[in-house]
This record gives sequence, structure tokens and C-alpha cells, in this order.
Amino acid sequence: MKVLVAAVLAVSAVTVPSQAHAAEPLPMTVAGQAAAMQRDLGLTEQQMQQRLAVETSAAKLLPAAQKAAGADFGGAWLDATTHKLVIGLVGAEHAAAVRATGAQTTAVPEPAAVLDKRKAAVDKLAGKAVPAAVSGWAADPRTGSVVVNVQAGKRSQAVDAFVAKVGKAGAVTVREVAAQAPRTFAAGTVGGDPYYVSNIRCSIGFSVYGGFITAGHCGRGGTVSGWDGSAIGAFQGWSFPDNDYAWVSVGNGWWTVPVVLGWGQVSDQLVRGSSEAPIGSSVCRSGSTSHWHCGTILAKNETVNYGNGQLFYGATKTNVCAEGGDSGGSFITGDQAQGVTSGGWGNCGSGGETWFQPVNEILQTYGLTLHTA
Repeated sequence: MKVLVAAVLAVSAVTVPSQAHAAEPLPMTVAGQAAAMQRDLGLTEQQMQQRLAVETSAAKLLPAAQKAAGADFGGAWLDATTHKLVIGLVGAEHAAAVRATGAQTTAVPEPAAVLDKRKAAVDKLAGKAVPAAVSGWAADPRTGSVVVNVQAGKRSQAVDAFVAKVGKAGAVTVREVAAQAPRTFAAGTVGGDPYYVSNIRCSIGFSVYGGFITAGHCGRGGTVSGWDGSAIGAFQGWSFPDNDYAWVSVGNGWWTVPVVLGWGQVSDQLVRGSSEAPIGSSVCRSGSTSHWHCGTILAKNETVNYGNGQLFYGATKTNVCAEGGDSGGSFITGDQAQGVTSGGWGNCGSGGETWFQPVNEILQTYGLTLHTA
């Protein structure tokens, strides 16, 4: 009997552990994530509990605070010092209304809607011929500009010409980043708890009713096989590049459960929803190669350059590490699904950065419903 654990980057033939339903002093997800968060974020258990409580509250508060800001909304993030949700505002007209929701406010140069349009204009001007030294770009609400990320030591005439071209969209700034180029995290066939498409190994993201979601670059057709080589199902939709998402229908004795695999490092995590966490929130990732790691959300709506004309739009950037074979796996904050692993640079020995495809866009695109506990 096979169980599809549509969670954390793996199709694993395991059942939901009985302790997932046992009463605990902390919510099961919080207790389960403690060890990984303390390891990767350098937190004590008390700090970890406080942080998750703050982030859960901020995610619930964000929709009301954004509504109160109206057209003056200029972005949102968690302040690392005050541990409060901060709403950027253009002007002070709606400041009192936003603060009444419990959020803090700060002045920013541009409304988010304007900045999003500018970033979309940069995407259009950039085209597909992006210099390899340009890792990507994203709108920065705090400076009111689109920040172009250039790998350290690789500034060139071609890079400067690219910056000048996209600068026609408005304010653009250049930031030096790691000298490693982003790549996707698929891998050749190896052992473990993966799913396979031909000679490619990837990881499951999250269960949806009828199947699971994962990364689009992992496959475009053919039979999807589980860890034991048996058929799970087939890709029903996929998109890469531009986006990086896909969904696989499930059959042949496999079924879905609302769990992200903990790999023995933490308890398997129940999935209870998909409320979007703001920038600055902690986030954990599970995958069939490097298993369970945590970090923070650094940016949203970033365009990533994977080279050879392969651009990924609308990515969320994190400082969580990942490795080949982790593609498609789960990003989760608390018990809320955030997205599926796309790619990045580095590894889990020396560190790095990883981007994910936000989960709610996948659900909306294919009309899917997340399987929740």
C-alpha cells in the first residue's frame, strides 16, 4: 500500500505518523520545526516560538493592513528589530488606519502598484538575452527602484548596456551578489525518496485534491514514478521557463495526505493553509536530497536568470540552501504552504540562496485545491 506524501520534495511511501495527531504544548508544526530553525537561524527554543507566533500573526494581519493602506500601499515586510509587520506608505493619509490594524508604517517613495508596473516593464525590456553575470532583478519597496543583481567581480560592458536598456523603465539600481549563477535543482537518477521522470529526479511540493504540485522544469510528460519505481501518475500541466510550476495527477494505488516530510530531522509537518508570509519571515524547505533546512524570505516577485534565455518571473527569494534533486519540494512557514523549490546557487555545506514558485499562483492557474489538515 503506497501513500503519496505530497510534502517536502519527496514521494515517500509512509503513512502520517500517529504523533501528528497527539496533543502537544506547542502546535505540532511549531514543535517539529524547532530543531531545524534553531540550527539554521541560530535561535533558542524560546526565540523560535516567539518568532513563529509573530510571523503567524503578521500573515493574518497583512490583508487587513493592506486594505487600510488603499492605493498608498507600498509593500510589506517584518522588521528584524521590532518584530512587527511594517507597511510602506506613500503619504500619511492612511497611516492612522493602517496603525489601527496593529501594523507599523513607514514612508516609501512609490506605491507598490507603480513599482510592480515598473518591474514588469523591466521584464519586457530585458527580453531573453540577459548577460550571464546578471542573476536577476526585483522591485525594492524601500528604495522605490528595481534592483538588478550582478554577480560580484563580473561587471562588464555587456552588463552596463543591459542596465542602461532596462533603466528606460525608471529607477534602476545595481547590487553585487554572490559570484555564483542560479541554476535549477533537478538531478540525475539516484536513490532516496524521490519521484522520477525519465532520468530526472525531483521532489513533491504539496498535495492537492487529485494529485500534487511541483516544479515545471522537472518534466513535461511521460509517466511519473515513485521511489520504488511504480507508476504514480502523469503531468497534467506544466510551465517553464517564465513560470516554474506543474501538477501531477495521482492514481495506481497512491493517494494524497496534507503532510510535508520531516526526514527524521523534524516531525512530519501538517499543512493547514497557504497564507502568504511577508518578507522577513522565516521559512523552511524540505527536499529529497538535502532534506530539511530553514532561513528567511528575502524578496518577492523577483526575476531569476537561469541562463540560455531561461528567465523565471515572480519568484520568491530566500537564504535557504538546496541541492540537486530538491527541485519541486515544499517551502512552508509554520503550517502554511508557501511554494515549491525552483533553483538557486550554493549548497547545504557552504550555504546559498534558493528561489521558490509561490503556491497560490499554482493553485489559481490550474484551479486546484490544496489538501489541508
